[in-house]
Amino acid sequence: MRTDDFDFELPDALIAQFPPAVRTASRMLHVDPKNRQLTDRLFTDLPTYLQAGDVLVFNDTRVIKARLYGQKISGGQVELLIERVINEHEALTFIRASHAPKTDSQITIAEQVPLTVLGREHDLYHVRFDVPQTVLEVLEQYGALPLPPYIERAADRADDARYQTVYARHPGAVAAPTAGLHFDETMLAQLDAMGVIRAHVTLHVGAGTFQPVRVDNIADHVMHSERYTIPQATVDAIAQANAGSGRIVAVGTTSLRALEAAAQSGHLQAGEGETSIFITPGYRFKVVERLLTNFHLPKSTLLMLVSAFGGMDMMRQAYAHAVARKYRFFSYGDAMLIERAD
Repeated sequence: MRTDDFDFELPDALIAQFPPAVRTASRMLHVDPKNRQLTDRLFTDLPTYLQAGDVLVFNDTRVIKARLYGQKISGGQVELLIERVINEHEALTFIRASHAPKTDSQITIAEQVPLTVLGREHDLYHVRFDVPQTVLEVLEQYGALPLPPYIERAADRADDARYQTVYARHPGAVAAPTAGLHFDETMLAQLDAMGVIRAHVTLHVGAGTFQPVRVDNIADHVMHSERYTIPQATVDAIAQANAGSGRIVAVGTTSLRALEAAAQSGHLQAGEGETSIFITPGYRFKVVERLLTNFHLPKSTLLMLVSAFGGMDMMRQAYAHAVARKYRFFSYGDAMLIERAD
């Protein structure tokens, strides 16, 4: 398949620049490939598609303030986007500067925090923060929330809360698992009262999620790697649902990727791992039966994933429908509930 097979025209006006006033105040397109149906709903209608015993799997990663600004010793301005925290004092980061920093060179963040460039790993730089504080403490004090590149404004205080799920626990992501942004505590309590089971995985979303596919043939694309954790409680909840009539619903493509990566042996396994799984049409899903997600970028790996899940023809129709009906796209946009095609 070619990258152009996953292209579509999207008016700029449909790219959501701000979240809705209320978390649950989004629209939701229900996509049913087996019956070839597209249904316009509201996100608050989600409970009508669920029943007791269903398992919703949420990604409980927490977005860190991963964008930093500083100076080289020469005085040149530098922008860093932390991709991954390696340990308490080291990280992998993208660096934007007029000249690429050399190994062993020094950068000072906010005129306060010195760091050393230890080396380079492909597009990323390995850096050490030369202060007693941990990387996460430095980011919390001096960092800025890294809004996606298609949001054409700087992050503000409102984003500190709204570009974070209400159930975020484990810091490490540089992008939000955006399907989860639609949920508030009232919605979660309603699902609990219905007997819907809440389970969690942790996948720290990397900046690679926004990287374009730069090859013509998608088989040539090298997928970025991300860390994940699957708790035993989540494996047990899914096993119980499979033994009964419960359905497994991934809240977001990140939850789906973690679950499918942990089931490559044929059985879902608890534990920690690293995944560069690239899900494209033809993939046979092992765990997830329904997917709640937002609308994704043209020619992106995430659009390829949902096309694998809902079927290419059906997803083309769904995206054309969403554009025609003026749904809001991307991180702060509207939602889709997709039934698995097979």
